[in-house]
Amino acid sequence: MFPTPAQFAELQKTQMDALFALSHTMFDATEKLVDLNLAAAKATMEESAEKAAQLMSVKDVQELVSVTGGLAQPSVEKFVSYSRTVYGIASGAGAEVSRIVETQIADGNKKVADLVEFAAKNAPAGSEPAMSMFKSAVAAANTAYDTFSKASKQAADLVESNMAAATSATMKAAAAANDAVKVKGKKAA
Repeated sequence: MFPTPAQFAELQKTQMDALFALSHTMFDATEKLVDLNLAAAKATMEESAEKAAQLMSVKDVQELVSVTGGLAQPSVEKFVSYSRTVYGIASGAGAEVSRIVETQIADGNKKVADLVEFAAKNAPAGSEPAMSMFKSAVAAANTAYDTFSKASKQAADLVESNMAAATSATMKAAAAANDAVKVKGKKAA
């Protein structure tokens, strides 16, 4: 069973479908990032104008300490929220790319297995050791890919848990710093 033009056409169609799926995934992720960045820039400009107006209307030291003490906490919270959203977009796009690639690899593995079976059935007498070695090599490559895939998923899970821990620690540190600024401000006043 040699490849026919129809089989080549089907292979090309499968590859083009995968390419289009990857393109759509990357375009969607880029679109989400652009929307997020535009919204963040707009919010930052509006908040800057509001904070500048607040600072310009300060009449005494106590009011100045009160206004400046409240500046850092929302910024840190917004940055952490922004970072989480960016990570979510990247993580979602990465998961979709992984799904598409895994589907392509599974399809390729099936086709290789079919080819090996065809070759084994039509191999000349006496070539059994070579065919056995070839089958073993294909099985070893599949096992190596599975091991790599599992290790990659474990690494991604570890990064995600570290991201959550870092976010939590950052929020706690920002809250503690904000509280310290407020206490200092009250003592100064």
